[in-house]
Amino acid sequence: MNSPHPADVPADPPAGDPPCVVVLLTFNSAGIIRETAAAALRVSPHVYAVDSGSTDGTDRILLEMGCTVAQHPFSNYSDQRNWAIAQVEDRYRWQLHLDADEVLDDQAVREIRALLDGAATHDAYMLRRRDYFMGRMLRFSGVNPWHLRLFRSGVGRCEARLYDQHFIAPAAQGRVGRLAGYMHDKNAQSLSNWVTSHNRWSDAEAREKSQPAQAPGADVLQPRLLGDARERTRFIKQIYYRLPIGVRAFAYFIYRYLLRGGFLDGRPGFYFAFFQALWFRMLVDAKLWEMSRQLPPPPATPARPGPEPSSTKLQANS
Repeated sequence: MNSPHPADVPADPPAGDPPCVVVLLTFNSAGIIRETAAAALRVSPHVYAVDSGSTDGTDRILLEMGCTVAQHPFSNYSDQRNWAIAQVEDRYRWQLHLDADEVLDDQAVREIRALLDGAATHDAYMLRRRDYFMGRMLRFSGVNPWHLRLFRSGVGRCEARLYDQHFIAPAAQGRVGRLAGYMHDKNAQSLSNWVTSHNRWSDAEAREKSQPAQAPGADVLQPRLLGDARERTRFIKQIYYRLPIGVRAFAYFIYRYLLRGGFLDGRPGFYFAFFQALWFRMLVDAKLWEMSRQLPPPPATPARPGPEPSSTKLQANS
């Protein structure tokens, strides 16, 4: 991968500034990036955005707000995140990684600033993500609420996967803290764009699941029933893929809409459960079945950057 021009790399922080850089991944995020960057700048004056060719003025907005913008071609989320880590890890002791649509709330900002001021007892921290769908916050039916996003440089990296990538911190040896604040996942995609992007994600998931399983190791998040929230989710996902194709998508709908209380999120909760389980998950199953019959596989179209694949990325006017 190409290295950025030296001017694209954040300068050494002035004395007294928080020893942290906030890293954003952006692509055509003009509709939300001001809100995301404004919250990030409350954590640290050093915001480093890795953009992959936005054409809607995202990079201009960030520059106007005093952020640093580096352009880097997008291959996949794992490569993009790890490239960003390599650009900043020698200059800052801490890194906070956000997607372009993840807005920190006041409590998260206060907690992170306290950690940076010397209250840290761990080398890595997880934040909770509050998902939004069709312009509404999902209080009951969001997915994957915990994400490791804040860590000391040299401790964290993004696992190499085609889909459902998480940051991992092997050097922390399982000692990872939790913050009480939230990052609010406020993407501005239309439903049409949501469907288009999730069609690409279904290609990535199908290719991921059609490959031999990765051997246990420190380079990927391990499925553990008694592990943290991310590890438990991956363990449950293993069980999900042992169910028969087709049946598991309906079972997931029941879990998401009824058992998890998606119906309490109103109409957006129903639409989320429907599209997430009976459309997206069924689409993955159909592509896996297609591959098993040795039909032409889906083209390896790289998924565009922007929102992380939480499968709840949609924001509409309400």
